[in-house]
Amino acid sequence: MPVMKGLLAPQNTFLDTIATRFDGTRETTCTAVTPWAAADSNFILANAQVSKGFPIVYCSDGFCELTGFARTEVMQQSCACKFLYGPETSEHIILHVDSALEERSELKEEIMFYKKNGSVFWCLLDIVPIKNEKGDVVLFLASFKDVTDTKAKSILEEKKEECRREKVKGGSPFGSTRLRSSTVLYHISGHLHNRQKQSKIKLNKNVFGDPPALPEYKVADAKKSKFILLHFSTFKAGWDWLILLATFYVAVTVPYNVCFIGDQDLTRSTTVTDIAVEILFIIDIVFSFRTTYVSKSGQVIFDARQICIHYMTTWFIIDLVAALPFDLLYAFKVSVVSVVHLLKTVRLLRLLRLLQKMDRYSQHSTVVLTLLMSMFALLAHWMACIWYIIGKKEVESNADTWDIGWLHELGKRLESPYEGVSTGAVNRTLSSGPSLRSIYIAALYFTLSSLTSVGFGNVSANTDAEKIFSICTMLIGALMHALVFGNVTAIIQRMYSRWSSYHTRTKDLKDFIRVHHLPQTLKQRMLEYFQTTWSVNNGIDSNELLKDFPDELRSDIAMHLNKEILELSVFSSLSRGCLRSLSLHIKTSFCAPGEYLLRQGDALQALFFVCSGSMEVLKDSMVLAILGKGDLIGANMSVDDRVIKTNADVKALTYCDLQCINLRGLYEVLDLYPEYSHRFVQDITHDLTYNLREGQESHVISRMSSKSMDTQGRRRHRGQ
Repeated sequence: MPVMKGLLAPQNTFLDTIATRFDGTRETTCTAVTPWAAADSNFILANAQVSKGFPIVYCSDGFCELTGFARTEVMQQSCACKFLYGPETSEHIILHVDSALEERSELKEEIMFYKKNGSVFWCLLDIVPIKNEKGDVVLFLASFKDVTDTKAKSILEEKKEECRREKVKGGSPFGSTRLRSSTVLYHISGHLHNRQKQSKIKLNKNVFGDPPALPEYKVADAKKSKFILLHFSTFKAGWDWLILLATFYVAVTVPYNVCFIGDQDLTRSTTVTDIAVEILFIIDIVFSFRTTYVSKSGQVIFDARQICIHYMTTWFIIDLVAALPFDLLYAFKVSVVSVVHLLKTVRLLRLLRLLQKMDRYSQHSTVVLTLLMSMFALLAHWMACIWYIIGKKEVESNADTWDIGWLHELGKRLESPYEGVSTGAVNRTLSSGPSLRSIYIAALYFTLSSLTSVGFGNVSANTDAEKIFSICTMLIGALMHALVFGNVTAIIQRMYSRWSSYHTRTKDLKDFIRVHHLPQTLKQRMLEYFQTTWSVNNGIDSNELLKDFPDELRSDIAMHLNKEILELSVFSSLSRGCLRSLSLHIKTSFCAPGEYLLRQGDALQALFFVCSGSMEVLKDSMVLAILGKGDLIGANMSVDDRVIKTNADVKALTYCDLQCINLRGLYEVLDLYPEYSHRFVQDITHDLTYNLREGQESHVISRMSSKSMDTQGRRRHRGQ
């Protein structure tokens, strides 16, 4: 399977941008809006292309909490929010709001609104028109900020000022003069305070930049800096293979230099190569700070700051330690002690990066076998280095009287015996014997023959230390033989069972496209949908997986998987047995950006619950509603009339995860539990975020307008 690219289709992230950039007031501040503040933002979006009432197509959770109205009660109401008007609402400001909507201009006013429970609150209303890429106003963004506390303070100050005037009224001229001076001083101080506040705001603008511009309602491609590398690009794949080869080079040369070379040769031939590898590792660190990655949610992260944080918290320390330039000491002829050679072994930590990228390296069986054999040979190489160190220490520690070690035996057979061992004050060094090349070949021959359990005895262990090491080598060899060679077929099958299924499905899909001569656009949509759905469920068909389980267990599993939709208020009246039966008819669906979930005139087959992402409801290219997480899409139901035709298109703006309740299965469950049928049919009408039943639009608008008039009438009657 190719490297996971992540979710890259162009998305309309307008709703996410509004939620994260605007906190409901568009105040100029120097602090960014945090995710917690965005969650509490109070705003609505209204359709600016429908001149009659400008119906609301989306409202935030913060707006619902502020006003006390549920989302289903707010949707399709007028953007002027007439359902919030009351007897104390200023008629003058109402005219200003209507005029701004008709002229599609900005408005910022303080207005008195009434909550659902009849309580009064002062609100800073800010209406901003939203344009599309053509420059046409398609939406209104209306934000609401509760300013009741500040308004109450200002009213209290005004009352205090009036009382002060009444006290000094009719008094001495000196008292009236003092009142005038205090009033002038009061206004001047307020004026100066406002000027200082404005100057601070201007200063913050200059320091922190202008406030974020309003987003356009359009499909936006992922923005990527030209200095950001794609993790699935051809260049990055080639670079990773180069780093893999450099890592194996380090794994071979570092133990060899530590054991065989030591600090005897400051001008060894591999110094230039070692420095080049260190430079490659340093460059790789720089590339890692600019390489995209796939987040846990499947999104490709292009933001440089997030990439840096992710890399710093994962592999940066290991990569930095492995890239320390020890070999520059050799290049500058600096005397190096053995401790520095031992420190270079930390570069072997770089092998841990190999485990991270096994998915990319293990795309073919030949690569897997090559990697396994390479790891086996690398282990033999490391043990050969240790075998030489054991023999060397045995010779150095026993001076001239020792001649039974494996190095002595090798020297006798090669006719290059050790003639003596020079003894110094600090250490002892070998003065003669076979060449390092012959010693290394003999050591590697011994370790490979021991690991594979086919030793011939011509190089054997003679001393206690050598025999103990030989025992450990044979144990490790038995383990490696059992784990690698004995199970290589099982390893390949286990690693490639999922990939094999993916490639088989992909080949079948491409053959289907080729046989039926499908157009390029349709081909691209099919491949995109297949790859993204595979990345979500990893090719696991939950229905096929659970079909052999008993109904009781399947119901419990389905209840857990679909608990988010079953917690909706529309299902609160159903018994647990009814919910268990209904959960078996809930399926998970996925919709890519730009794909249509439903078309106008289609027969509705399911109710849809948006788990993540955002969608729009369209009719004649006009936005009727914007749906987000937690919204329920469908139609009011009837036990008798079970054929429902949709009145609009439903299109995905971003990647959307959906849960679908099959209508046929729903009707079957309601037939089994008739005592809940009537209640459910009534509740579903109130819980739908948007009703897709054909012919429902005029009914919804008339119902909402009459409901608004009734609400206003009750409030005016209450105010009399």
